Amino acid sequence: MWTVLLTDEAKAELEALPVDQQARFTRTRLLIEEHGIEQLHFPLVRHLEGELWEIRLKGRAGISRALYVVRIGRRVIVVRVFVKKTEKTPRREIELALKRAKEVL
Repeated sequence: MWTVLLTDEAKAELEALPVDQQARFTRTRLLIEEHGIEQLHFPLVRHLEGELWEIRLKGRAGISRALYVVRIGRRVIVVRVFVKKTEKTPRREIELALKRAKEVL
């Protein structure tokens, strides 16, 4: 059984997203908890770099990303959620997510 956790910052960021993108995150979260993260592939999830992965969220208002790391004990920890405005994930978003990931280690 997998568990999906959000840091306090990520939870607040998720709650700021449009409702349809929040619903997409909830659907993906349920898939992870039911089937395991290793069963999900592109376009739902994608590797970014190192231990950092992204859950891809799309809605009527645009696209967002939920960046996460996988920890021992079958835990997926979402460390950053943001609205994506450029084609490539901004370096500052990756750096912030990696910083937060170290804090939850």
